[in-house]
Amino acid sequence: MSLVKEFNDYRSKMNDLILSHDHLPMKRFFSLDHQMYQDGALPVKTKELLGLVASMVLRCDDCIKYHLEKCHELKTTTPEIYDVFAIANMVGGSICIPHTRRAAEYWEELIQMERTSE
Repeated sequence: MSLVKEFNDYRSKMNDLILSHDHLPMKRFFSLDHQMYQDGALPVKTKELLGLVASMVLRCDDCIKYHLEKCHELKTTTPEIYDVFAIANMVGGSICIPHTRRAAEYWEELIQMERTSE
């Protein structure tokens, strides 16, 4: 199973489970998270790139994958993604390198999936 499919299947399954409990604070948190990444003073693409940097510095692989997919959907280029990787490593230090490796692998799979679907 591909990294992308495995991640999306698990994420969907667990989000459905969490939200099925009808817990108002969790539903509000999910809603707020969604609202933060809408167009505002900053465009969606910029917000997703910022989310990617923050996720890399915080070392959250799930968040990194999520933001990489959103960036891919928004037609972010590979050079733009590698600029984000560089900033994250500068801010976060060498501890971000393993996350950069996994992010690069995930990005390549997103690119490959796009090529095979054309």
